[in-house]
Amino acid sequence: MADSSSAPADEPESPDAEPDDAVVSQGDADLEALRQAVDEKYDFENFGPADMAKMSVEEWEAAFDPESWIVGDELLERVEEELRYRIAIREIFAVLERVTENGEPRILAYSDEGYAVVYPDGSVEGEGTVLRDVKPTVALCSMDDFDVNQAPETVSLPTPESVAEGTGDFGNRVLQLVAFGQLLGGIALIVAYLLVPVVDTIVAPLVGVAFILIGVFLFVVVANARLSDRFRAEEYRDRLRALGLETGTRPDFVPSFDGDDETVERLVDIPENGALSSERQ
Repeated sequence: MADSSSAPADEPESPDAEPDDAVVSQGDADLEALRQAVDEKYDFENFGPADMAKMSVEEWEAAFDPESWIVGDELLERVEEELRYRIAIREIFAVLERVTENGEPRILAYSDEGYAVVYPDGSVEGEGTVLRDVKPTVALCSMDDFDVNQAPETVSLPTPESVAEGTGDFGNRVLQLVAFGQLLGGIALIVAYLLVPVVDTIVAPLVGVAFILIGVFLFVVVANARLSDRFRAEEYRDRLRALGLETGTRPDFVPSFDGDDETVERLVDIPENGALSSERQ
């Protein structure tokens, strides 16, 4: 009779691969479901800083697959085109330049309130509102399925002197005519009540006063609109002057790059009297 102690101990069963496969499949299904939910929740054709701030880490990782990101010179070209388009439609207020740092290409965007430097690997550094506006653009341009908007051949910022104080002059004139008509009608009703014996109802002067009040209110609205337009125009002129476009110098908070003392490749046209070249190379 064989000694049971000499019998080989039962070897532990090798773990079955099927549960692992099931876990992987479940994980892929969850990721795909999350991606679908993100696509339904966010409009990536009009993706902006507000949407970016709302995204959780899980949503960000699901929406932007690192293995499919576009990087290098192609990314910089896509970012350049998209930023030029957004500057052209006045969605972003910034000067755009191609610069080099230690011999490596960069995209520089800056305004009077901040700057952003885009690197070929997709990273972005900077501060202020420009950084907030540029980050979502870089994220979108790094996605292969994002169609970059075609910018106009010429994208330019206006000179401070060319900024109009308002484009709603026709509307203001119409309101003025309506206000004048209200005032005239109100005065006519009050005068008729006082001078014409036929008009003996108290309703006439009350309506006349109402017409006069409406006319005064409309004149105040027109005056306020014109003052607001003038204030916004002057504020925009001050922002343009702060960019240093007329002197050819950047704001002090913008970092320096290779060849800044030479001609800089501007991607957005600037006033002709700027010291730096505005021509695209």
